[in-house]
Amino acid sequence: MQHQKLATIEDVAALAGVSIATVSRAINEPTKVADATRRRVTEAIARTGYTTNAMARSLRMRRSNMILILAPDVGDPNFSNILVGLETEASKRGYGVLIGNTQNDPSRETDYLRFISSNQADGLILFTGHLPYGYGQDGSETRLPPIVAVNEPVSAANVPFVGVDNFEGARIATEHLLSQGHRRVAFIGHAPGREINRLREEGYRTALAGAGLPLDPRLIIDGDGTIESGRAAAELMFVRDALPTAFFCVNDATALGVIIALNARRYDLPRQFSVMGFDDISFASFVSPSLTTMKQPRHRIGEAAMELLLEMLAGEPPRERQVLLRAELIVRNSVARASGL
Repeated sequence: MQHQKLATIEDVAALAGVSIATVSRAINEPTKVADATRRRVTEAIARTGYTTNAMARSLRMRRSNMILILAPDVGDPNFSNILVGLETEASKRGYGVLIGNTQNDPSRETDYLRFISSNQADGLILFTGHLPYGYGQDGSETRLPPIVAVNEPVSAANVPFVGVDNFEGARIATEHLLSQGHRRVAFIGHAPGREINRLREEGYRTALAGAGLPLDPRLIIDGDGTIESGRAAAELMFVRDALPTAFFCVNDATALGVIIALNARRYDLPRQFSVMGFDDISFASFVSPSLTTMKQPRHRIGEAAMELLLEMLAGEPPRERQVLLRAELIVRNSVARASGL
């Protein structure tokens, strides 16, 4: 059987367009290398596979100066801006990042964990909402590296979490609809197994209770956060004997699905129905009507998560087990005063 030739430091230097000495400095003394150069070297290392068989001095020191990020879907509109914050803060401290797109596949998670087991990554950022498959399932939690959860909390193992305050943001969103005279507000996104959905629904329920409004279970519809689930939920409302005047959607993709369904029925939005989203992803300002939503401070979430992880790597206990950042109300054109049906 023919064996593939192992990549060398010369291969990395040639691909990155730098000297061998610069590659060595980028690996062993990253703070002494310009950010742009270090990124080229890191990309070359990843493309050649050099990290899987080299960086000997770094491995002897038990430090790789790399952080592994596991995400279920790198195409998630929230991911890219959080990643920018993570990478920016890591770069300031002389660290690079490795991205594992798990696609919710346990075997892919296990494969990516080779970076941890072979000391090619010092810490772990989780977007998955659970501990990596293959770790902690036999009681050996001491094998885990320092971990910070982002976007979705990890209920097990007391993992520190950095994200938006989903409960408070949903309460503010619902109160905005109530302030516009809406008294029948639907919630689209009921999913007890998803912590984000649960917290946003709880914020919705709290706002209704604070306004002295009864909770109508017919106005709470299941949803998985996709455009299709929003479209289907809006259609379901028309076969139930209860119509809202406003929809509060668990995220912007769901809100887009609701808008598509209502536009298809030729309703005049927002005069006849108001629609509120959550997250403020890129398309929110381009749909018609433009979407009123709650903006996540995604860049700051990434920075704060990396700050916390690097403190842990430096041997400091986490200052906080939960860092919740405030969502900002973004008022556009999809919400208007209730006019009745």
